[in-house]
Amino acid sequence: MTISNSPNQTAPRPVFIVSDGTAITAETLAQAVLTQFPNLNYEQRRIPFIDSVEKATATADRINQVQERTGMRPLVFSTFSRKTISEAFCEECTGYVTELFRSFVNPLEEELGMESSHQVGETHRIRNEENYDRRIAAIDYTLTHDDGQTDYGLEEAEVILVGVSRSGKTPTSLYLAMQFGIKTANYPLIPEDFERGTLPEALQSVKDKLFGLTIAPERLHDIRNERRPNSHYASLENCRAEIAACEAMMNRNGISYLSSTTKSIEEIAATIIATLHLEKHERIG
Repeated sequence: MTISNSPNQTAPRPVFIVSDGTAITAETLAQAVLTQFPNLNYEQRRIPFIDSVEKATATADRINQVQERTGMRPLVFSTFSRKTISEAFCEECTGYVTELFRSFVNPLEEELGMESSHQVGETHRIRNEENYDRRIAAIDYTLTHDDGQTDYGLEEAEVILVGVSRSGKTPTSLYLAMQFGIKTANYPLIPEDFERGTLPEALQSVKDKLFGLTIAPERLHDIRNERRPNSHYASLENCRAEIAACEAMMNRNGISYLSSTTKSIEEIAATIIATLHLEKHERIG
């Protein structure tokens, strides 16, 4: 059987994320690497909690079977804390294995002159209860203040996202709360606001906390059409009019904004943090 390693496949290249923990860290690192290969067509599978030699060899066998069936060598990204499990897996697996932890941990052990803990789940352990409590409070606040549900307590927000409906405010708000413990409200700007020509009264006193999201009208049309197909709300003409009016209002009021069309949530969040000078909020592990 011929094993192909070329990315120019009609069928997707098998990709496995394997860990003795949740595999969330491995998945995050693997995706960061794979984004550098935009033309790679791949199918990803995450296999968590491989916490014994027996499970490791069984998983390796499962991956080998995929290779035999597809004729393509799987790409495997692993984060095993225990050396015995990692060695058992690598010995049996015929895929292209990248051991993410050992790529960094082993050289650091040599440089620092000390051994790492080799403990499962260290990446997600609660290290700082104060930070953890701050994140929970931020998530609670953000959910309460999603989509302009209430004006009460807006002065407590550290960020208030504004923009037309379906421009990406809610996912960005939740990301800021969950990853950085930032209390984030989001408030939709609607046609009535544009007709009146002024920001909603609830936002007038908190303009220094506002950050706007805009989006390409064509993309907004696609998103809205999935929710309310063939409606005036979703029509391309209306999307263009709302976006133009929204951007004009943000420009008049000196509100910083960016387009969410081609930006990841991580990029949007980083821009917001830098623009509103919230760098004191480190990412909560």
